[in-house]
Amino acid sequence: MNDPQNLILVVDDNLNNLKVLTDVLREAGHRVLVANSGESALEKVTKATPALILLDVMMPGIDGFETCRRLKALDSTRDIPVIFATALSDSVDRVKGLSLGAVDYITKPIQQDEVLARVNVHLKLYNLTQELEERVAERTEALQTTLDQLKRSQLQLVQSEKLSALGQMMAGVAHEINNPISFISGNLPPARDYVNDLLGLLTLYQHKFPQPGAEIEQCIEEIDLPYLREDLLKLVASMQEGVNRVREISYSLRNFSRVDCERPCPFNLHEGLDSSLMILQHRLKAVSDRPIINVLKKYGDLPDVECYAGQLNQVFINLLSNAIDALDDSIQSKKNSGSAALAFEPLLQIHTTQINPDRVSIFIADNGLGMSDATRAKLFEPFFTTKPMGRGTGLGLSISHQIVTEKHGGQLTCDSVLGEGTKFVIELPVHSQTSPQSAD
Repeated sequence: MNDPQNLILVVDDNLNNLKVLTDVLREAGHRVLVANSGESALEKVTKATPALILLDVMMPGIDGFETCRRLKALDSTRDIPVIFATALSDSVDRVKGLSLGAVDYITKPIQQDEVLARVNVHLKLYNLTQELEERVAERTEALQTTLDQLKRSQLQLVQSEKLSALGQMMAGVAHEINNPISFISGNLPPARDYVNDLLGLLTLYQHKFPQPGAEIEQCIEEIDLPYLREDLLKLVASMQEGVNRVREISYSLRNFSRVDCERPCPFNLHEGLDSSLMILQHRLKAVSDRPIINVLKKYGDLPDVECYAGQLNQVFINLLSNAIDALDDSIQSKKNSGSAALAFEPLLQIHTTQINPDRVSIFIADNGLGMSDATRAKLFEPFFTTKPMGRGTGLGLSISHQIVTEKHGGQLTCDSVLGEGTKFVIELPVHSQTSPQSAD
């Protein structure tokens, strides 16, 4: 009786009326459920949902009008069509019944053809309405899904375009930096040799002419020659260190901005991680309301991994940025709660290891606030974010998950304990399934 397609509930306190209506409806092929009171009818509809209710008006206890009112008050039964069966001919009673939500009346003594005609019409209308609502719901769901996919694709496109523009800008900056740095780097070694030669010549002069005269003695004192000789070599060494540092930055920019090939190519994951850290270096430094974020790297001995390097760099940036956000939020939360925020030492850990000959893993962990199980369960859903408006689109982790799982055949998982921190684990195959493996 749980199939509501043609189940009709007949409610009447008169057993003769119940029998007549039941026989008429069953002979016409309908399934019938009976109730001899309003109370019984309300109880039965909780167990089996009819497609139509024939309801007597004049009944002891709860009359037909009150029964109809209660049926229409329930979400589960409000849409079931109700036809009153009554001997009343007063138009006021008919209006009252219709105002309570009834769709029609049949009069007693009943006319079989009239009953069947009205019942069939309202059953057909009810079933058509249900079918239409289902189609509308399906179409609405399909449209919503399409809209979500469109939004996701649009934001992915925007993010890809931003990354592409950023990569082009970085590549351009790296190229422009490289030229003067190469010039400086190329001239520093001979400059250092020249300085050493001049200092050597000066030492020889001092040895050969220990008494250079009052004017030279005065000049030596004014320029503090012993300090100058010592510091000049330090300055040259410092310039060399600065050049090396700029070279590293230039290399990181070029490495991060590398354009993906059509097929996965071998890539050093550690270079990608280091380049991403270099890009985010400004966010790791100490600021007025937060100490420096220490980074603990524990790199294993990894082979080059066949992958789309640019896309994996995007994943690294997303995960590292989220970890930094979590650490910043931890500081703010401790301040708001009156805890000793200055005693908190924010830590970002990056570990890599080779699980087996065919698989590697990278985990990125922070000691921030962590998250609840409910939040973690939705973490990779598109558009889900815990960040305030303007700070996140809710696509970073979703896109990262898609890149790791769909583009690379890997896994991206999250382990988090509220109040202790969060760890993301990336597992990647060493050899891409979309490119031929090199023969061993």
